Amino acid sequence: MTLRDYSYSVWWNLILITSGSIIYAYGLKAIAVPHGFVPGGLFGFGTLIYYFFNTLTPGIWFIILSIPLVIVGFLYISKRFMFYTFYATIALTLAYEFISHDAGIVNQFYAALTSGVICGIGAGIVLKSLGSNGGIDIIAIILYQKFNIGLGKSYMFFNAVIFGISFLYFKPDIIIASMILVLLTSASLEYVLSAFNQRKVVFIISDFSDYIADQIIKNLGVSSTFINGYGAYMRQPKNVLMTVINNVQLKRLEEIVFTEDANALFIVENTFNVIGSSFSKRKIY
Repeated sequence: MTLRDYSYSVWWNLILITSGSIIYAYGLKAIAVPHGFVPGGLFGFGTLIYYFFNTLTPGIWFIILSIPLVIVGFLYISKRFMFYTFYATIALTLAYEFISHDAGIVNQFYAALTSGVICGIGAGIVLKSLGSNGGIDIIAIILYQKFNIGLGKSYMFFNAVIFGISFLYFKPDIIIASMILVLLTSASLEYVLSAFNQRKVVFIISDFSDYIADQIIKNLGVSSTFINGYGAYMRQPKNVLMTVINNVQLKRLEEIVFTEDANALFIVENTFNVIGSSFSKRKIY
């Protein structure tokens, strides 16, 4: 089994979901809930119910609210995706129920920052699997597939409803801290998702592009593509060399290019994700 095949193995997905759920649950149980914060998503709605009625726990409310969404998901989304998502729902609930540690962070602002980062890392690890964190993720994916409504819009609308209700019953300081938590959760989640997928797309314009392409294969172990170009000033045909590399290889590539041609044009662009060929395998839900 190659490294790329791991992303489709059951055991690897269960490891990601389990570890991510535990981290996410810790950020909620040990920091967010003791401070009275309102997390985003369906868990946040379950937490809101818990604050209002002081019965059951946010974890139990989360799984109760998730049951109808899971049923809908099985009808409209792939069975494999929903199997992992259902497992993530159970894992998060159990982890939340069994965690009893209080992180002991007294300052409200520090608590919001820490909880947001921890929850974002946990949620991001889960989303690296073939499933999701459950809850509003299911509805957001269905709306995207059926009506082309962006995932971000669905999350924004749902969280706006949660915080709108919260503003009527809780102190503004708590709600603002909760918003900071949610924003940091989103930022940390995006970082985790892109941490191992980001690449650099490099365009090289040089009279020695053939030699540079050979050196890239020999020294960096990656291939490249020639794009036919035409110089606007000299009106002469010229090959544009395009290659995709990681951050570590960038300086080595720069050295290869300018050692051979000091007058080369070296253009670097960031990419969020590169899939296919020898890179990440396309995730199919």
